[in-house]
Amino acid sequence: MLTKDNKRVVIKIGSSSLTSLHGEISRRKLEKLVDEVVRLKDDGHEVLLVSSGAVAAGYRKLGCLERPTELPEKQAAASIGQGLLMESYSDLFLSHGYMGSQILITRGDFSDENRYNNARNTINVLLERGIIPIVNENDTITVDRLRFGDNDTLSAKVAALVDADQLIILSDIDGLYDDDPRKNEDAQLLEQVREITPEIEAAAGDPGSSVGTGGMKSKIDAFKIAMASGISSFLGKAGVDDIVYDAVYHNAKGTYFESNSEQENLDQKKQWIAFNSGPEGDVTIDARAKESIVEMKKSLLPMNVHNVEGSFEKGAVVRIHDLEGEEIGLGVVNYSSKEMKDMIGLTEPELESYEKAAIERKDFVCHLEVALPVGV
Repeated sequence: MLTKDNKRVVIKIGSSSLTSLHGEISRRKLEKLVDEVVRLKDDGHEVLLVSSGAVAAGYRKLGCLERPTELPEKQAAASIGQGLLMESYSDLFLSHGYMGSQILITRGDFSDENRYNNARNTINVLLERGIIPIVNENDTITVDRLRFGDNDTLSAKVAALVDADQLIILSDIDGLYDDDPRKNEDAQLLEQVREITPEIEAAAGDPGSSVGTGGMKSKIDAFKIAMASGISSFLGKAGVDDIVYDAVYHNAKGTYFESNSEQENLDQKKQWIAFNSGPEGDVTIDARAKESIVEMKKSLLPMNVHNVEGSFEKGAVVRIHDLEGEEIGLGVVNYSSKEMKDMIGLTEPELESYEKAAIERKDFVCHLEVALPVGV
Protein backbone atom coordinates (compact mmCIF):
# COMPACT_ATOMS: atom_id res chain seq x y z
CA MET A 1 0.00 0.00 0.00
CA LEU A 2 1.40 3.38 -1.04
CA THR A 3 1.84 6.13 1.54
CA LYS A 4 1.56 9.85 0.82
CA ASP A 5 5.35 9.98 0.37
CA ASN A 6 5.48 7.19 -2.21
CA LYS A 7 4.60 7.25 -5.89
CA ARG A 8 3.30 4.96 -8.58
CA VAL A 9 5.91 5.41 -11.33
CA VAL A 10 5.84 4.32 -14.97
CA ILE A 11 9.25 4.18 -16.65
CA LYS A 12 9.63 3.92 -20.42
CA ILE A 13 12.95 2.87 -21.88
CA GLY A 14 13.64 2.48 -25.58
CA SER A 15 15.50 -0.06 -27.68
CA SER A 16 18.63 2.02 -28.16
CA SER A 17 18.94 2.40 -24.39
CA LEU A 18 18.86 -1.36 -23.79
CA THR A 19 20.93 -2.88 -26.56
CA SER A 20 24.59 -2.89 -27.57
CA LEU A 21 25.97 -1.40 -30.78
CA HIS A 22 25.60 -4.86 -32.31
CA GLY A 23 21.90 -5.07 -31.52
CA GLU A 24 22.16 -7.57 -28.67
CA ILE A 25 20.74 -7.05 -25.18
CA SER A 26 23.29 -5.13 -23.13
CA ARG A 27 23.54 -6.83 -19.75
CA ARG A 28 25.32 -3.76 -18.36
CA LYS A 29 22.52 -1.40 -19.42
CA LEU A 30 19.86 -3.72 -18.05
CA GLU A 31 21.67 -4.09 -14.72
CA LYS A 32 21.94 -0.31 -14.40
CA LEU A 33 18.21 0.17 -15.01
CA VAL A 34 17.22 -2.68 -12.70
CA ASP A 35 19.44 -1.34 -9.91
CA GLU A 36 17.65 2.02 -10.04
CA VAL A 37 14.21 0.39 -10.10
CA VAL A 38 15.22 -1.70 -7.09
CA ARG A 39 16.28 1.44 -5.21
CA LEU A 40 12.86 2.94 -5.88
CA LYS A 41 11.15 -0.27 -4.77
CA ASP A 42 13.24 -0.32 -1.59
CA ASP A 43 12.05 3.25 -0.91
CA GLY A 44 8.44 2.06 -1.10
CA HIS A 45 7.47 3.21 -4.59
CA GLU A 46 5.43 1.12 -7.04
CA VAL A 47 7.16 0.78 -10.41
CA LEU A 48 5.96 -0.35 -13.82
CA LEU A 49 8.31 -0.66 -16.81
CA VAL A 50 7.34 -0.08 -20.42
CA SER A 51 10.27 -1.67 -22.18
CA SER A 52 11.18 -1.79 -25.84
CA GLY A 53 13.91 -4.07 -27.11
CA ALA A 54 12.20 -7.25 -28.27
CA VAL A 55 12.88 -6.81 -31.99
CA ALA A 56 16.33 -5.35 -31.38
CA ALA A 57 17.21 -8.26 -29.09
CA GLY A 58 15.95 -10.93 -31.45
CA TYR A 59 16.72 -9.98 -35.03
CA ARG A 60 20.34 -11.18 -35.02
CA LYS A 61 19.24 -14.49 -33.51
CA LEU A 62 16.86 -14.72 -36.48
CA GLY A 63 19.86 -14.45 -38.81
CA CYS A 64 19.32 -10.84 -39.90
CA LEU A 65 22.38 -8.60 -40.16
CA GLU A 66 20.30 -5.43 -39.78
CA ARG A 67 17.04 -4.61 -38.06
CA PRO A 68 14.32 -5.99 -40.37
CA THR A 69 11.84 -3.69 -42.08
CA GLU A 70 9.30 -6.26 -43.27
CA LEU A 71 6.50 -7.01 -40.81
CA PRO A 72 6.80 -10.87 -40.77
CA GLU A 73 10.54 -10.69 -40.00
CA LYS A 74 10.03 -8.02 -37.34
CA GLN A 75 7.36 -10.15 -35.68
CA ALA A 76 9.52 -13.27 -35.85
CA ALA A 77 12.42 -11.33 -34.31
CA ALA A 78 10.12 -10.08 -31.55
CA SER A 79 9.01 -13.61 -30.74
CA ILE A 80 12.67 -14.51 -30.07
CA GLY A 81 13.73 -11.26 -28.44
CA GLN A 82 10.80 -10.89 -26.07
CA GLY A 83 11.71 -14.13 -24.32
CA LEU A 84 15.36 -13.13 -24.07
CA LEU A 85 14.43 -9.71 -22.73
CA MET A 86 12.07 -11.06 -20.07
CA GLU A 87 14.54 -13.75 -19.02
CA SER A 88 17.17 -11.09 -18.38
CA TYR A 89 14.75 -8.84 -16.48
CA SER A 90 13.44 -11.72 -14.39
CA ASP A 91 16.90 -12.96 -13.41
CA LEU A 92 18.06 -9.50 -12.41
CA PHE A 93 14.96 -8.61 -10.38
CA LEU A 94 14.94 -11.99 -8.64
CA SER A 95 18.56 -11.48 -7.61
CA HIS A 96 17.30 -8.47 -5.61
CA GLY A 97 14.28 -10.27 -4.18
CA TYR A 98 11.67 -8.80 -6.53
CA MET A 99 9.40 -10.47 -9.06
CA GLY A 100 8.79 -9.17 -12.56
CA SER A 101 5.77 -10.01 -14.73
CA GLN A 102 5.26 -9.80 -18.48
CA ILE A 103 2.30 -7.99 -20.01
CA LEU A 104 1.97 -7.92 -23.82
CA ILE A 105 -0.84 -5.80 -25.19
CA THR A 106 -2.21 -4.46 -28.46
CA ARG A 107 -4.14 -1.32 -29.27
CA GLY A 108 -7.24 -3.49 -29.50
CA ASP A 109 -6.90 -4.27 -25.79
CA PHE A 110 -7.28 -0.55 -25.11
CA SER A 111 -9.95 0.28 -27.68
CA ASP A 112 -12.36 -2.26 -26.15
CA GLU A 113 -13.58 -0.74 -22.87
CA ASN A 114 -14.04 -4.10 -21.11
CA ARG A 115 -10.54 -5.28 -22.01
CA TYR A 116 -9.20 -1.86 -21.03
CA ASN A 117 -10.72 -2.20 -17.56
CA ASN A 118 -9.51 -5.80 -17.27
CA ALA A 119 -5.95 -4.68 -18.04
CA ARG A 120 -6.27 -1.94 -15.43
CA ASN A 121 -7.47 -4.40 -12.78
CA THR A 122 -4.72 -6.92 -13.53
CA ILE A 123 -1.92 -4.36 -13.38
CA ASN A 124 -3.31 -2.86 -10.17
CA VAL A 125 -3.19 -6.27 -8.49
CA LEU A 126 0.42 -6.77 -9.56
CA LEU A 127 1.52 -3.34 -8.36
CA GLU A 128 -0.29 -3.63 -5.05
CA ARG A 129 1.43 -6.96 -4.40
CA GLY A 130 4.89 -5.55 -4.98
CA ILE A 131 5.43 -7.09 -8.42
CA ILE A 132 7.04 -5.11 -11.25
CA PRO A 133 4.93 -5.33 -14.44
CA ILE A 134 7.02 -5.15 -17.62
CA VAL A 135 4.82 -3.99 -20.47
CA ASN A 136 5.47 -4.10 -24.19
CA GLU A 137 3.36 -4.05 -27.31
CA ASN A 138 2.66 -7.54 -28.60
CA ASP A 139 4.84 -7.09 -31.68
CA THR A 140 4.61 -10.78 -32.59
CA ILE A 141 0.94 -10.58 -33.60
CA THR A 142 0.07 -6.88 -33.93
CA VAL A 143 -0.80 -5.59 -37.39
CA ASP A 144 0.03 -2.00 -38.35
CA ARG A 145 -3.52 -0.70 -38.10
CA LEU A 146 -3.73 -1.91 -34.49
CA ARG A 147 -0.32 -0.67 -33.36
CA PHE A 148 0.23 2.02 -30.76
CA GLY A 149 2.98 3.25 -33.07
CA ASP A 150 5.71 3.44 -30.45
CA ASN A 151 6.27 2.82 -26.78
CA ASP A 152 6.23 6.54 -25.92
CA THR A 153 2.51 6.60 -26.67
CA LEU A 154 2.02 3.23 -25.01
CA SER A 155 3.77 4.37 -21.81
CA ALA A 156 1.55 7.44 -21.50
CA LYS A 157 -1.59 5.39 -22.03
CA VAL A 158 -0.43 2.84 -19.47
CA ALA A 159 0.37 5.63 -16.99
CA ALA A 160 -3.16 6.98 -17.43
CA LEU A 161 -4.61 3.48 -17.20
CA VAL A 162 -3.10 2.83 -13.75
CA ASP A 163 -3.46 6.38 -12.35
CA ALA A 164 0.31 6.80 -12.13
CA ASP A 165 1.80 9.70 -10.21
CA GLN A 166 4.72 10.08 -12.57
CA LEU A 167 5.79 9.05 -16.08
CA ILE A 168 9.51 8.90 -16.85
CA ILE A 169 10.58 8.62 -20.48
CA LEU A 170 14.24 7.85 -21.07
CA SER A 171 15.71 8.76 -24.43
CA ASP A 172 19.00 9.47 -26.21
CA ILE A 173 18.58 13.20 -25.52
CA ASP A 174 18.73 14.90 -22.14
CA GLY A 175 15.41 16.72 -22.33
CA LEU A 176 13.21 18.94 -24.47
CA TYR A 177 14.91 21.86 -26.22
CA ASP A 178 13.47 24.98 -27.83
CA ASP A 179 15.15 23.81 -31.07
CA ASP A 180 16.93 20.72 -32.35
CA PRO A 181 20.27 20.69 -30.43
CA ARG A 182 21.81 18.46 -33.12
CA LYS A 183 21.37 21.28 -35.63
CA ASN A 184 21.45 24.39 -33.41
CA GLU A 185 24.24 24.64 -30.83
CA ASP A 186 22.40 27.55 -29.18
CA ALA A 187 19.29 25.48 -28.47
CA GLN A 188 18.20 25.83 -24.84
CA LEU A 189 17.01 23.03 -22.56
CA LEU A 190 13.49 23.60 -21.24
CA GLU A 191 13.63 22.48 -17.63
CA GLN A 192 9.91 22.98 -16.89
CA VAL A 193 6.93 22.73 -19.25
CA ARG A 194 3.35 23.44 -18.20
CA GLU A 195 1.81 23.70 -21.65
CA ILE A 196 2.60 22.11 -25.00
CA THR A 197 2.64 25.18 -27.24
CA PRO A 198 2.67 25.26 -31.07
CA GLU A 199 6.30 26.40 -30.81
CA ILE A 200 7.21 23.30 -28.82
CA GLU A 201 5.42 21.05 -31.31
CA ALA A 202 7.17 22.77 -34.21
CA ALA A 203 10.55 22.03 -32.61
CA ALA A 204 9.79 18.30 -32.37
CA GLY A 205 11.84 16.43 -34.98
CA ASP A 206 11.98 13.05 -36.70
CA PRO A 207 13.15 9.81 -35.08
CA GLY A 208 16.81 10.13 -34.14
CA SER A 209 17.83 6.50 -33.77
CA SER A 210 18.07 3.60 -36.20
CA VAL A 211 17.21 1.20 -33.38
CA GLY A 212 14.10 2.79 -31.87
CA THR A 213 10.86 3.92 -33.51
CA GLY A 214 9.93 7.05 -31.58
CA GLY A 215 11.13 10.60 -32.17
CA MET A 216 10.52 13.78 -30.23
CA LYS A 217 7.04 14.21 -31.72
CA SER A 218 5.93 10.87 -30.28
CA LYS A 219 7.23 12.00 -26.89
CA ILE A 220 5.34 15.29 -27.15
CA ASP A 221 2.14 13.33 -27.88
CA ALA A 222 2.88 11.09 -24.89
CA PHE A 223 3.31 14.10 -22.60
CA LYS A 224 0.03 15.55 -23.88
CA ILE A 225 -1.74 12.39 -22.77
CA ALA A 226 -0.01 12.43 -19.39
CA MET A 227 -0.71 16.12 -18.78
CA ALA A 228 -4.37 15.74 -19.77
CA SER A 229 -4.56 12.91 -17.22
CA GLY A 230 -2.96 14.97 -14.44
CA ILE A 231 0.27 12.94 -14.43
CA SER A 232 3.65 14.57 -13.85
CA SER A 233 6.26 13.54 -16.42
CA PHE A 234 9.99 13.67 -17.05
CA LEU A 235 12.18 13.37 -20.13
CA GLY A 236 15.84 12.62 -19.62
CA LYS A 237 18.84 10.84 -21.08
CA ALA A 238 19.18 7.11 -20.52
CA GLY A 239 22.56 6.02 -19.25
CA VAL A 240 23.13 9.02 -16.98
CA ASP A 241 23.99 7.84 -13.48
CA ASP A 242 20.93 7.65 -11.22
CA ILE A 243 18.72 9.30 -13.86
CA VAL A 244 15.60 7.31 -12.93
CA TYR A 245 16.04 7.53 -9.18
CA ASP A 246 16.84 11.25 -9.28
CA ALA A 247 13.92 11.98 -11.62
CA VAL A 248 11.44 10.61 -9.08
CA TYR A 249 12.83 13.05 -6.52
CA HIS A 250 13.06 15.91 -9.06
CA ASN A 251 16.86 16.04 -8.86
CA ALA A 252 17.70 14.88 -12.39
CA LYS A 253 18.75 16.96 -15.37
CA GLY A 254 16.03 16.95 -17.98
CA THR A 255 12.56 18.37 -18.64
CA TYR A 256 9.73 18.10 -16.13
CA PHE A 257 6.17 18.33 -17.46
CA GLU A 258 3.43 19.42 -15.07
CA SER A 259 -0.18 19.98 -16.09
CA ASN A 260 -1.53 23.49 -15.71
CA SER A 261 -3.66 23.78 -12.57
CA GLU A 262 -6.41 25.41 -14.65
CA GLN A 263 -6.57 22.50 -17.08
CA GLU A 264 -9.24 19.86 -16.73
CA ASN A 265 -7.82 16.46 -15.75
CA LEU A 266 -9.65 13.61 -17.43
CA ASP A 267 -11.18 10.86 -15.33
CA GLN A 268 -10.79 7.21 -16.34
CA LYS A 269 -13.88 7.21 -18.56
CA LYS A 270 -12.84 10.35 -20.43
CA GLN A 271 -9.26 9.08 -20.76
CA TRP A 272 -10.61 6.00 -22.52
CA ILE A 273 -12.83 8.13 -24.77
CA ALA A 274 -10.04 10.57 -25.65
CA PHE A 275 -7.07 8.29 -26.14
CA ASN A 276 -8.21 4.73 -26.75
CA SER A 277 -11.77 4.38 -28.00
CA GLY A 278 -11.42 4.61 -31.78
CA PRO A 279 -14.33 6.78 -33.07
CA GLU A 280 -16.83 4.90 -35.26
CA GLY A 281 -18.72 7.79 -36.84
CA ASP A 282 -19.33 11.53 -37.08
CA VAL A 283 -22.11 13.79 -35.78
CA THR A 284 -22.62 17.40 -36.90
CA ILE A 285 -24.27 20.00 -34.66
CA ASP A 286 -25.20 23.67 -35.09
CA ALA A 287 -23.66 26.75 -33.45
CA ARG A 288 -26.29 26.91 -30.70
CA ALA A 289 -25.70 23.29 -29.72
CA LYS A 290 -21.95 23.86 -29.83
CA GLU A 291 -22.27 26.74 -27.38
CA SER A 292 -24.50 24.62 -25.14
CA ILE A 293 -22.22 21.58 -24.97
CA VAL A 294 -18.88 23.44 -24.92
CA GLU A 295 -19.46 26.64 -22.94
CA MET A 296 -22.55 25.79 -20.87
CA LYS A 297 -21.38 22.18 -20.39
CA LYS A 298 -24.81 20.72 -21.16
CA SER A 299 -25.66 17.43 -22.85
CA LEU A 300 -26.31 17.20 -26.59
CA LEU A 301 -30.04 16.83 -27.23
CA PRO A 302 -31.48 14.79 -30.13
CA MET A 303 -33.06 17.91 -31.68
CA ASN A 304 -29.61 19.47 -32.15
CA VAL A 305 -28.21 16.72 -34.36
CA HIS A 306 -27.91 17.99 -37.97
CA ASN A 307 -26.09 15.16 -39.70
CA VAL A 308 -24.82 11.67 -38.96
CA GLU A 309 -22.15 9.75 -40.87
CA GLY A 310 -20.98 6.18 -40.38
CA SER A 311 -22.63 3.07 -39.00
CA PHE A 312 -22.49 2.54 -35.25
CA GLU A 313 -24.47 1.14 -32.34
CA LYS A 314 -25.54 2.66 -29.05
CA GLY A 315 -22.50 3.14 -26.80
CA ALA A 316 -20.09 3.88 -29.65
CA VAL A 317 -17.72 6.85 -29.59
CA VAL A 318 -18.16 9.43 -32.35
CA ARG A 319 -16.48 12.62 -33.46
CA ILE A 320 -18.57 15.77 -33.05
CA HIS A 321 -18.24 18.56 -35.64
CA ASP A 322 -19.74 22.01 -36.07
CA LEU A 323 -21.34 23.19 -39.33
CA GLU A 324 -17.97 24.49 -40.58
CA GLY A 325 -16.47 21.02 -40.25
CA GLU A 326 -14.27 21.75 -37.24
CA GLU A 327 -13.97 18.83 -34.84
CA ILE A 328 -15.23 19.85 -31.40
CA GLY A 329 -14.62 16.69 -29.44
CA LEU A 330 -15.50 13.05 -28.89
CA GLY A 331 -18.53 11.55 -27.18
CA VAL A 332 -20.39 8.34 -26.41
CA VAL A 333 -23.78 8.13 -28.12
CA ASN A 334 -26.99 6.90 -26.50
CA TYR A 335 -28.50 5.92 -29.86
CA SER A 336 -27.44 3.95 -32.91
CA SER A 337 -26.58 5.72 -36.16
CA LYS A 338 -29.90 4.58 -37.63
CA GLU A 339 -31.86 6.02 -34.72
CA MET A 340 -29.95 9.29 -34.88
CA LYS A 341 -30.47 9.61 -38.62
CA ASP A 342 -34.21 9.02 -38.08
CA MET A 343 -34.27 11.92 -35.59
CA ILE A 344 -33.08 14.49 -38.12
CA GLY A 345 -35.94 16.71 -39.28
CA LEU A 346 -38.42 15.61 -36.61
CA THR A 347 -40.44 18.27 -34.78
CA GLU A 348 -39.97 18.87 -31.07
CA PRO A 349 -43.19 16.97 -30.12
CA GLU A 350 -42.07 14.05 -32.30
CA LEU A 351 -38.72 13.98 -30.47
CA GLU A 352 -40.37 13.63 -27.06
CA SER A 353 -40.27 9.84 -27.39
CA TYR A 354 -36.47 10.03 -27.28
CA GLU A 355 -35.98 10.45 -23.55
CA LYS A 356 -32.19 10.35 -23.37
CA ALA A 357 -29.72 12.95 -24.56
CA ALA A 358 -27.90 12.06 -27.76
CA ILE A 359 -24.63 12.45 -25.81
CA GLU A 360 -24.39 13.05 -22.08
CA ARG A 361 -21.98 15.83 -21.10
CA LYS A 362 -20.16 13.45 -18.73
CA ASP A 363 -19.40 11.24 -21.75
CA PHE A 364 -18.02 14.09 -23.88
CA VAL A 365 -14.38 15.21 -24.21
CA CYS A 366 -13.92 18.69 -25.66
CA HIS A 367 -10.84 19.58 -27.71
CA LEU A 368 -11.03 23.14 -26.40
CA GLU A 369 -10.75 21.93 -22.79
CA VAL A 370 -8.03 19.35 -23.32
CA ALA A 371 -5.18 19.48 -25.86
CA LEU A 372 -5.52 16.04 -27.40
CA PRO A 373 -2.81 14.52 -29.58
CA VAL A 374 -4.01 13.51 -33.01
CA GLY A 375 -4.14 9.89 -34.13
CA VAL A 376 -2.99 8.17 -30.95
